[in-house]
Amino acid sequence: MNNEQLKQFQIFEDLTDDQINQFHGALKSVEMEKGEQFITEGEEGDCIYLLLSGEVEINQALTLSMNKGKSDNREKAILKLSADIHPQFGEMSMFNEGDRRTANVRAESSCALARLDKSDLFSICDANPEIGYIVMRNLGRIISGNLVKANQNVLKLTTAFSLILDR
Repeated sequence: MNNEQLKQFQIFEDLTDDQINQFHGALKSVEMEKGEQFITEGEEGDCIYLLLSGEVEINQALTLSMNKGKSDNREKAILKLSADIHPQFGEMSMFNEGDRRTANVRAESSCALARLDKSDLFSICDANPEIGYIVMRNLGRIISGNLVKANQNVLKLTTAFSLILDR
């Protein structure tokens, strides 16, 4: 993986080649087979993934209480991502309480990913405050963008329920 490839990912936006070079030793190559779930909602999260090739689906568990104490467990697809848009994911667990994953991620095709562990990320950022500032700013933009999308989805959902209930 070269610097030009890494610059395509929002987490590395505005970093120089020398600054990106600091991450090469920390990025680990990961391969996933179609159908393999590699992030599980609720589990501890300690890394960010960069999708280099393939497609993934991000989904969340929906648990509905039914009659007689039974529950209906289903998954709701939130987002499908392909490598052509250079997505990174997993960053939410790096900053939320308990470092818990907020969704499931499953490979929709064979995938190549790069994994950046939390300890390596923070080590690089601590040792290089300028890099740390840029990367944390980028992560802030990523997380706030995800929050805006989530808020829009909640608004759509509540609007739909409101229209159904008003009939």
